[in-house]
Amino acid sequence: MSWPADQAPGLTVAEGAAIGGEVRFGANVTVHAGTVIGDGCTIGDNAVLGKRPTLSSRSTARRQEPGPLTLGAGCAISAGAVLAAGSTLGPGCVVGDLATVRERCSIGEQVVIGRGVCVENDTTIGSFTKIQSNAYITAHCLLEEHVFIAPCVVTTNDNFMGRTEGRHALIKGAVIRRGARVGGGATLLPGIEIGEEAFVGAGAVVTRDVAPRALVVGSPARVLRQVPDEELLG
Repeated sequence: MSWPADQAPGLTVAEGAAIGGEVRFGANVTVHAGTVIGDGCTIGDNAVLGKRPTLSSRSTARRQEPGPLTLGAGCAISAGAVLAAGSTLGPGCVVGDLATVRERCSIGEQVVIGRGVCVENDTTIGSFTKIQSNAYITAHCLLEEHVFIAPCVVTTNDNFMGRTEGRHALIKGAVIRRGARVGGGATLLPGIEIGEEAFVGAGAVVTRDVAPRALVVGSPARVLRQVPDEELLG
């Protein structure tokens, strides 16, 4: 059940937040200062919008104060989701239960972020992309339009896994080009580029760039064949 802002039980809205028309809230939602919620959005129970980042002393994330969280018209944010300050979601996005979107992410229109997905900081996601349950999108990734990420996919961005100060300049997430698809449980190593309309099979470990339209499988991933014409977006 959801309610308008003046009736939602346990709703906390900080000073300076802006709420559009026909927005519906579940119970116990928290809206932090500066958050902008577009017309017609639905916010589920216990969601947290506009949370400021909490960083360890050794975090590689940028430390400047982020801007506001902005939700485009018609977004649906499900129960327990946490969306950080400084990120923007385009119109019609859906964010599943218990999902997290960190600071300074740019998310296009009608993107689906599934249940339990974690999208880390400074990531860009193009319109109409779908990220299914429990996937991990690491910091500094780029996903273009119409990308499909199956459940439990893992992306990485640090070949040194936290060792050596020199790693800071080398941290880079995956680049996944328009229309590419990544199968369930696949792992992408730091800085990997998945080409336009490529297909990564379930469980693959991708250690090298994947060419456009290539279908790769295995560990390490190898080319099996090309994506057929009838499966292309066009």
